[in-house]
Amino acid sequence: MILVRKAAERGVANFGWLQSKHSFSFGHYYDPKHMGFSALRVINDDHVAPSAGFETHGHRDMEIISYVLKGEIAHKDSEGNVQVLPAGEFQLMSAGRGIFHSEFNNSAHDALAFLQIWVEPNIKGTVPGYQQKNFGTTEGITTIVTPDGEGSTLQIKQDAKLHQLILTAGKGLDFDRSIGEHVYIHVIQGELLVNETLLQAGDGAKVSQLKNMQLKNKGETQVTALIFELP
Repeated sequence: MILVRKAAERGVANFGWLQSKHSFSFGHYYDPKHMGFSALRVINDDHVAPSAGFETHGHRDMEIISYVLKGEIAHKDSEGNVQVLPAGEFQLMSAGRGIFHSEFNNSAHDALAFLQIWVEPNIKGTVPGYQQKNFGTTEGITTIVTPDGEGSTLQIKQDAKLHQLILTAGKGLDFDRSIGEHVYIHVIQGELLVNETLLQAGDGAKVSQLKNMQLKNKGETQVTALIFELP
């Protein structure tokens, strides 16, 4: 079964310095029909004005993934990590028993766009952790996050995986779920056909009771998407 979450139906927040679209309930946006999916709790499509950002704030017992689409993030946290994340970079911050951090647009002139993703962990009260890596833009499926960090992936405290999907025009492939019971697909750009269901940029798909999916680029531009395997 595939249930589509259309891009235009997402929650919207506009604070001037921040414009965000929420796939699931977050902040002032609340929809009891969209509280998350399995362990996936948040996907926010954030656009941050030059030199602006999220002031220092805290988290606890959450796996927080950031994927930079445009610009650079300046990151600081209470564990002593001071990093810059350029476009194409993935960051995984394990909040564990508690961490404080800030995320700012590193440019005084250019906009920042990134996906903010929260996954609920399967173990609580752990030591906070920080990971960061660029996985490139190879066509096909590139695994980004796994429970055990296999193949130099980022390690998450959940029985879940995250993959990057890139398909040029006319290309397709089969995807077999290897862990968990559910899959969530978020399209960043392009038109992606999942079996017989068409997804466009910003759309999400909740997939249940399907182990194998046929994925195909149905447009003229490159498809970029994230695929979550969830418990």
